[in-house]
Amino acid sequence: MSNIDMIRAAAARLDGYARRTPLLSSPLLDRIAGRRVWVKPECLQHTGSFKYRGGYAAVSALDAATRARGVLAYSSGNHAQGVALAAAQHGVPSVIIMPADAPAMKIANTRALGAEVVLYDRAGGQSREDLGSALENERGLTLIRPFDEPQVIAGQGTTGLEIAEDAAALGLGRADVLVCCGGGGLTSGIALALEADGPGLRARPCEPEGFDDTARSLSAGAIRRNAQTSGGLCDAIITPQPGDITFPIMQRLCGPGLVVSDNEALRAMALAWGRLKLVAEPGGAVALAAALFRADQIEGEDVIVVISGGNVDAQIFQRALTHLGDLT
Repeated sequence: MSNIDMIRAAAARLDGYARRTPLLSSPLLDRIAGRRVWVKPECLQHTGSFKYRGGYAAVSALDAATRARGVLAYSSGNHAQGVALAAAQHGVPSVIIMPADAPAMKIANTRALGAEVVLYDRAGGQSREDLGSALENERGLTLIRPFDEPQVIAGQGTTGLEIAEDAAALGLGRADVLVCCGGGGLTSGIALALEADGPGLRARPCEPEGFDDTARSLSAGAIRRNAQTSGGLCDAIITPQPGDITFPIMQRLCGPGLVVSDNEALRAMALAWGRLKLVAEPGGAVALAAALFRADQIEGEDVIVVISGGNVDAQIFQRALTHLGDLT
């Protein structure tokens, strides 16, 4: 199980490798939200998302002999790229299982980072877990899971250490910290870090409509599964259900989940670009969408938002920018 000591150890290993992303603000976003909005742009992280933190933390934690045999991951794109870069930086092979319907840019970027990409038919019901098990056994690879992995959670938790430190410097004693949530690795890691270093800050998971398994699970007090597991606009954070490791952490430490529409995610992407000059992907923008368009479900004068990723295909980004003329 991940804990604050593991997060601090991951931070030490990531020092000099991960980018420390700042907290950004815009008076125009504040006006829309009705409170001060502080944006942590993990879209500026290496590989374009927070996933690099967890990928590097997990690869660097392996003993040298295990690491040398190579690593395996499955992902729709952001975890894939994070693990691929971390493996390349350690000089070891990586095999990444990706859905054939993942964004083309994410597949191309993963290959460009030196990984062997194996595509599978997600829409047709092919199991990435079964494919991964076969590759593990055949090649002696070590699987690095996308969220239900203690060292991955620890790496993602370094985001929370930075949030706590920067919030303290800004004098933010109390605030909701809105986090784009799929399986819960980032959300649970941030929640653990805030428990230790920012007890007045509360993590809250944010999800798209139709894929709000975490919000429903927190409300029910037990894990709930999504009816569908593919086909949504916010591919980066679509998972079947919260993780067995991540859910108890979120249940203990997080506030209620927030749910936004795909159209609101697109509007948030346009605002991130128009007001902060940040490129966010749909799944990476849902927390900002929640801050802007679910303001009645948030308390306090300040809200902190994590833009978790910016790996978006051009046509989707162009679709988002069509909203620019409607924004005030």
